[in-house]
Amino acid sequence: MIRHTFALALALLAFGSMAQPVQFPPLEGETAQGRRVMLPRQDGAQWTLVGMAYSAKASPVLEEWYEPAYLRFVAKHGLFAGDYDVDVYFVPLFVGVNKAAYEPSIRKFKKGAASEIVEHVLFSKSDLDPLKAALGMNEKDTPYFFLLDRQGRVVHRTEGAFTDSKLEAIEDILMGPGR
Repeated sequence: MIRHTFALALALLAFGSMAQPVQFPPLEGETAQGRRVMLPRQDGAQWTLVGMAYSAKASPVLEEWYEPAYLRFVAKHGLFAGDYDVDVYFVPLFVGVNKAAYEPSIRKFKKGAASEIVEHVLFSKSDLDPLKAALGMNEKDTPYFFLLDRQGRVVHRTEGAFTDSKLEAIEDILMGPGR
């Protein structure tokens, strides 16, 4: 009886740990040049890294990720970086009263942004509620980062300020097993 109960408990534990991946909800954005992009992309790379922020306090923390993520995943600096097949997008979300700052923010960004990062920043006025509900983005002063597979499923999530260990955790998934 004890052995049976123990085996049942292990089976339930194993089943419970195999949670269904979350589907990234549709998100439309535009680059500073006016190019529209729909996430998740069905026609892009094998992976998509999406960083999002929806408050003035979270935006500078999101921006801390621009250079290291760009260098590693777009410019391909690093030992295995040339092997990564990943699209990278940083998405400042303009919600509520902040929607009024949408156009001025795009103009300001165009003037001051490094040319290499411009195509990787999407400005969006998408509805926040579906994103919060699907992705658990409940802390408005925190940026969130999602690694999506080609089907738009979230395979990894992190949040907050940039750290090398967070970037390495993403790289581990991009490199896949056996490297």
